[in-house]
Amino acid sequence: MLEKFWALPKNDGQMWQNNNLLQVDYYNFLKFHGFVDKDAPRPDKDARQKTSGLVDIGLIDDERRLTYAGRALLSIVRDGEFARNNLLQIPADSFVYLKQLLKTSNDIEGDIVRPFVVVLYAILRLGLISNDEFTYLIPLCTTRENTEKIIADIKNMRNGIGNIDEIILSRLMGMENYKDALSYFLAKDVTEAVITVVGMNRKSRTYDKPYFHFFNILRKVVLEKSSDSVLSLYTAISQLNGKPAAMWRQYLFNTTSQRRIECEGLATLHNTLLIHSVTESDFKRLFFQQMHIFKARATLGDYFDLNRRYFRTTDAVIFDDGKVIFDSLPNCWLHSTESDLLNLAFSQANNLTADVDLSEIATFLTIDEQKLYANLKLLYGITVATVSDANRIINDERYKRFNTMITERFNRKILIGLLEKFEAREDEAIRQAVTNNANIPTIFEYILGIAWYLISECKGDVLSYMNLSLEADLLPRSHATGGNADIEYAYEQTATYPAHTLLIEATLADSTNQRRMEMEPVSRHLGEHILSTGNTNAYCVFISTYLHRNVISDFRHRKNIPYYGENFENVVQGMKILPLATTELRTILEHRINYEKLYDIFEKAFRSHKFDPMWYEQEIMNQILV
Repeated sequence: MLEKFWALPKNDGQMWQNNNLLQVDYYNFLKFHGFVDKDAPRPDKDARQKTSGLVDIGLIDDERRLTYAGRALLSIVRDGEFARNNLLQIPADSFVYLKQLLKTSNDIEGDIVRPFVVVLYAILRLGLISNDEFTYLIPLCTTRENTEKIIADIKNMRNGIGNIDEIILSRLMGMENYKDALSYFLAKDVTEAVITVVGMNRKSRTYDKPYFHFFNILRKVVLEKSSDSVLSLYTAISQLNGKPAAMWRQYLFNTTSQRRIECEGLATLHNTLLIHSVTESDFKRLFFQQMHIFKARATLGDYFDLNRRYFRTTDAVIFDDGKVIFDSLPNCWLHSTESDLLNLAFSQANNLTADVDLSEIATFLTIDEQKLYANLKLLYGITVATVSDANRIINDERYKRFNTMITERFNRKILIGLLEKFEAREDEAIRQAVTNNANIPTIFEYILGIAWYLISECKGDVLSYMNLSLEADLLPRSHATGGNADIEYAYEQTATYPAHTLLIEATLADSTNQRRMEMEPVSRHLGEHILSTGNTNAYCVFISTYLHRNVISDFRHRKNIPYYGENFENVVQGMKILPLATTELRTILEHRINYEKLYDIFEKAFRSHKFDPMWYEQEIMNQILV
């Protein structure tokens, strides 16, 4: 979008910085092209926000112009060249992200830190990082000193010494501004103004005004043991802003029943140090600490998903089963580089916007093929001698993880439920069940790919057959590139069918949109595939949550319509395209119908002479039910 925007003649010579009108134009440009679909209250602000992350990782500069790194990524995506043509077996686009994230740094109150490098270092030191450690503790690693301390604290915590709140508190109270705020709080009579000062809210002090009322009631409950004030304390919590309200409620109360709180008063409070404060000074100190622990937790929690999205683009780390780990080859690549990573982590790159080799980021990052394979044997007991050996081993390992994921997250029962959600367009439930890192049509193709893998009795290289970009955790990331079918499933010859390729085309479009969007590309994809491969046994299954009557008719009668190549030089004498509704796909999964039987059903349906109105029901729907 940025490249197209700057190519407009009216934008020639324009500058981005402090040019609100241009920024509004860019937002409207995004909206016109369907990249955003809402009228933003502050379109200039939204335009800045939507591009700022690309600046941070060096794909564009401050003027929102593409950098050399950005052009390298754009070229990969535009050409559809996502091949894993590097020793780490990382897709080409992810390899660009990997290099950019290795260079990316933040300035945290004067301290320079490369967040991704810190994560790599922490995984090497700890073996893995739990989601909670990744969320609440690793982002606190902003200097060499506090990084080493937090790594040590995590090790202690895993051995039963300390907890996350204590580590957060130690980090906060090691900072001069928090020390000063606490001293100020202890020295002053508490007023609303004092509360808003020590609340240290970065957006606006007014956000912390409700803490004054909350503080006074909590003080009365704790120091005066006022049982009659406990219910008022519970309701005062709801006036606090954001996630800390829920944290305070959970911290203070052992019930959510207001009736019980009203009746039992002090008995509904947890036994915490704050509740058992005796002196005014102790109460104020513990209140201050707990307030800032919850604020820090809320802020850190808000950034978990964003941080995960950035780091997942590299395909070097995997977020799975509540932990963050290395993928196997990146683990072999970085093994024993802890001290080098630590040195790199707190420096600023001078080539962030450049498209450079790993060796130009740091010499120790150069991928040594022999060292890589030696570490593969050391860490995983796998012996390889060549790139092809490594490819095979890594592919086997990916399929072990993929098959485990299917068993745990995408078995037949779960797939059937997801297909029902697609039919009802319960998009949010689908994202929660699969991933929020891909759009719904992409997730639909992914789920169909898994379903067909099960129908094919887990035979075939389905991860390659799906024309999708997958994360390191094997969840979908981006839509299929243009010009190909969504899924191209290759079958070897058996006693039941010849060697052939099945093209699976998927859509969630309905009614007239389906006719307009799908009739031409589906037949074109199959026709071009047959012309380019010479495999006349190839055919297509078109799957949708809704089948338009004229789409069914059009695809059925393609068997009598020739498809011509360029200049009429080559021709396909009719094509086999079968429609299939997700309701029937659910039946196939439920009844465990395998591909061998489906192929026979499809072949008979293709050769049938029944009239259109009854053809799909009698030759496909009813046959699947038999």
